[in-house]
Amino acid sequence: MAKAFQHAVISANDLFDGRVIYLGAAGEWVDRIEEAELIEDEARAEMRLADALAQSERAVGPYLAPARAGLRGPEPAHFRETFRARGPSNYFHGKQSEAV
Repeated sequence: MAKAFQHAVISANDLFDGRVIYLGAAGEWVDRIEEAELIEDEARAEMRLADALAQSERAVGPYLAPARAGLRGPEPAHFRETFRARGPSNYFHGKQSEAV
């Protein structure tokens, strides 16, 4: 039996600096999950993932990351994505320093 589709965002790593990026509604890559497109339909998810995979000059390893609607936009629906959305945990910089 196939797994039921979960709402998701497209997540990947930036080809140039390795940071986590997300696919926005207009097809642009954004730094914050809140700015990503929340995909609520399985057919659209497949289409958007194909779009992301075609952008290999910008993003590495795009995949569907479980997400849910939040007050500011999409938010992670799995602990792994929560860690990725916060940024590196081994030192205080980037997304972590900006959140304080």
